[in-house]
Amino acid sequence: MSPSLGTGGEAEDAPPLSPPARAPGSLCATTRREEPDPDQTLLSALLPPGVRTAEEFGDPEGGFLFPEEEAWIAKAVEKRRREFTSARMCARRALAALGCPAVPLVPGRRGAPAWPASFVGSMTHCAGYRAAAVACRGDVVSLGVDAEPHEPVPEGIVAMVALPEEQRMLADLARHDSTVHWDRLLFSAKESVYKTWFPLVGSWLGFDDAVIDIDPDGGVLRARLLREGRDREGRQLRELHGRWRVGRGLILTAVVHRP
Repeated sequence: MSPSLGTGGEAEDAPPLSPPARAPGSLCATTRREEPDPDQTLLSALLPPGVRTAEEFGDPEGGFLFPEEEAWIAKAVEKRRREFTSARMCARRALAALGCPAVPLVPGRRGAPAWPASFVGSMTHCAGYRAAAVACRGDVVSLGVDAEPHEPVPEGIVAMVALPEEQRMLADLARHDSTVHWDRLLFSAKESVYKTWFPLVGSWLGFDDAVIDIDPDGGVLRARLLREGRDREGRQLRELHGRWRVGRGLILTAVVHRP
């Protein structure tokens, strides 16, 4: 299930923060802020309490990168550099709401960012939108978020990403509500599932390794996993659950795996 096929970006504003004396990995349980997410972002409605989110509708001035991040993105085109920087601005702002200082968020295997030890998170970006969601590791085991433009996927993509039963589901959904681009929603859901799966298992998950069931009225989705995998606690992963919404010209999905 390759994130490179979508526009939702990485398994991806405040000024820089001065780090406190304690290490970032030790902060989550002691300095977490309990007030509601102040931004009330598009993603916040899809995620459980305790998950902090931040978003930008574009690329604001003043973005900064740590030297490690600069080295990673140095050869990228300007568009990629801007979305990379803005997504990390969002991630650092969400981490700050949980008491974590600004730290480098360098992509690791398959582009998944390396989060501070006590935290889990996900970043996303598409045309005109960048966002991040972060939680304390004790509250959430893994999560994935994805944003896509609310428009049909390019020709040929449905056949590549949708299993036969999912293609039948898409036809039923289109009859139920023709105002939603369900093919794009399916694609986004699979992106969020992959972003949740990979930190847990550390292995590939293909588009045909998960069957997505979409509830058109309740805004929820379920992924039935067809590939064997276990989370960090050794539990067999059979399903992942999430939510979806459409708003401001975007389709957004979020998948959360809890303890």
